[in-house]
Amino acid sequence: MVDIQGYVMLFLIWLFSTLFLKYVILRKRAKYHLPPSPFGLPIIGHLHLLSPIPHQALHGLSARYGPLIHINLGSVPCLVVSSPEMAKEVLKTHETSFLNRPQTSVVDYLTYGSQDFSFAPYGVYWKFMKKICMSELLGARTLDMLLPVRRDEIKCFIELLLQKAKIGEALDIEAELLRVSNNVISRMIMSERCSEDNHEAGSIRKLVQEIAELTGKFNLSDYIWFCKNLDLQGFRRRTKDVHKRFDKMMERIINEHEEARRKRNYQSKDGGENVVIKDLLDILLDISEDECSEMKLTRENIKAFILDIFAAGTDTAAITVEWALAELINHPSIMQKAVQEIDFIIGKNRLMEESDISNLPYLQAIVKETLRLHPTGPMIIRESTEDCCIGGYYIPKNTRLLVNTWAINRDPKYWENPLEFIPERFLIEEEGNPKSQLDVRGQHYQFLPFGTGRRGCPGTSLALQVVQTSLAAMIQCFEWKVSGGAEGKVDMEEAPGITLPRANPLVCIPVTRLNPFTSSV
Repeated sequence: MVDIQGYVMLFLIWLFSTLFLKYVILRKRAKYHLPPSPFGLPIIGHLHLLSPIPHQALHGLSARYGPLIHINLGSVPCLVVSSPEMAKEVLKTHETSFLNRPQTSVVDYLTYGSQDFSFAPYGVYWKFMKKICMSELLGARTLDMLLPVRRDEIKCFIELLLQKAKIGEALDIEAELLRVSNNVISRMIMSERCSEDNHEAGSIRKLVQEIAELTGKFNLSDYIWFCKNLDLQGFRRRTKDVHKRFDKMMERIINEHEEARRKRNYQSKDGGENVVIKDLLDILLDISEDECSEMKLTRENIKAFILDIFAAGTDTAAITVEWALAELINHPSIMQKAVQEIDFIIGKNRLMEESDISNLPYLQAIVKETLRLHPTGPMIIRESTEDCCIGGYYIPKNTRLLVNTWAINRDPKYWENPLEFIPERFLIEEEGNPKSQLDVRGQHYQFLPFGTGRRGCPGTSLALQVVQTSLAAMIQCFEWKVSGGAEGKVDMEEAPGITLPRANPLVCIPVTRLNPFTSSV
């Protein structure tokens, strides 16, 4: 009897709290005229509706409730945007109300208290970092200066694939592409490879993977208010361990750079030659030592910024190339058109170069179509810094903004046959057809692979260079056979993750169609 009474009491408490919460929500909605919302549960709100893949689940909700939805992820109020029109209103018309990124416990700790660039609050420091990003760190002059690094890594990658093709060995495409992008980023940042077999390089690669995993996983502490100071999932312990190892690695690398800079300065004073190609860390150290700089960069700022580049630039390029190759394998006629274009423009006597990309419009269209169907960031995440009105609805301060770019890029109002892989849609040049003018930099709100506005991705140019060059070299030099696939087809299932990974690895056997190194001899 006691047990029955206890269960009845628990049921009554649950029922009362549910009804009370519903009453509060309805009162609040009537008072403030919030956007439509599905029914939520006490404490967790609408978290149960987001599994297994959030952007797909939100797309389903938008089909039922409209392009503007209000949900609660635990105790965090969120505005979900799922149409180009609403995206333009929040990201352009009301951009100044959504210039902050939400802070999470993992990111805040890893970035030394948000002293980085990507997650720093909008303000004087962020504007300063944005300026030096665009003018020095990721500007055209720096990317041109570091072109030999990217060229060398692509050459090494193709040589590796030629070895695999010679022995007919299957390989995990994502793993090999991650190796390439890791090496490109780490050499551009600090003149070191991070994907070699030695212990130190392996540690760097593992750190990058762990950081991506920690920042991409759901953390109860960020959404359930009474879990804020608890570590139920062990994230806090893991984050502290990763941060400690990253900090130790960066201290070693910065100290080595500072010692090399002292030696160069000493040789320069003695009249010696002092010609050196600077990596991004050298440029950051130059800025930190510049007495005339409008803002002083601290050691923590430098380390946090480097973590940003590692986290944002390693797996995104690899995943995009993997999706593109998967689509091309499933569409052999499109693959053949791309190969014919490359053969016609470049020939068969040399490996393609970054400078060739501008002459390969069909390849560019393939990459755009890949980014449309498989955006590396399926959601743009911001946070409101003030009360505002969106679509006639009241949006209070501190509301998290979730712009579902995955859904927006597939909007049937703007895209004919939106679920099909059709690169030609980006080549049509008929008068009045806006798609021929679409670029990837967020100027058109039905196509947002890299975000838009002031907080759009500053590394878009670098990402495109790596993705387009890697993909072009892979299809220039090889045919690709699926290992273990049914009738040579590749499944296109997505996995949960912040950067839209594939559910199943793409495992292929490369078959050499062109060896550019023997042809050039």
